[in-house]
Amino acid sequence: MSYCVIQTTYDKKKIAQKVATMLLAKKLAACIQINKIKSIYSYEDKVNKSNEYIISIKTKKSKYDEIQSFLKATHSYNLPEIICLDITNGSDEYFRWIEENVDE
Repeated sequence: MSYCVIQTTYDKKKIAQKVATMLLAKKLAACIQINKIKSIYSYEDKVNKSNEYIISIKTKKSKYDEIQSFLKATHSYNLPEIICLDITNGSDEYFRWIEENVDE
C-alpha cells in the first residue's frame, strides 16, 4: 500500500474545518491538519497576497482521485491548489493507523 499527503488551501478557517470534518466522516482520510499561512502567488498576471488556511490530508494514495473530485466540487476557488505528495518513508505503526482509519 502507498500513502500520501494531499494539500489544498482555503480562504476561511471555518470552510477548511468543514471540509476536513467531511473527509474524515467519509473515511477518506486518517488525519487532516489545518494551518494558517500567508500566500504570495501569481494569478491573472498579478502578484497577490492573501491569508489562507492550508489543509494537509493524510491518506492512502488510492484515495487521491476521490478526494480530488470532492475538493473540486466543493471548492470556492476557480483554480484551487490540489497536490499530492508521496510519503516515501514512515513508521509501520503510523501506516497501520492510516489503514485502520481509511476505507478501502
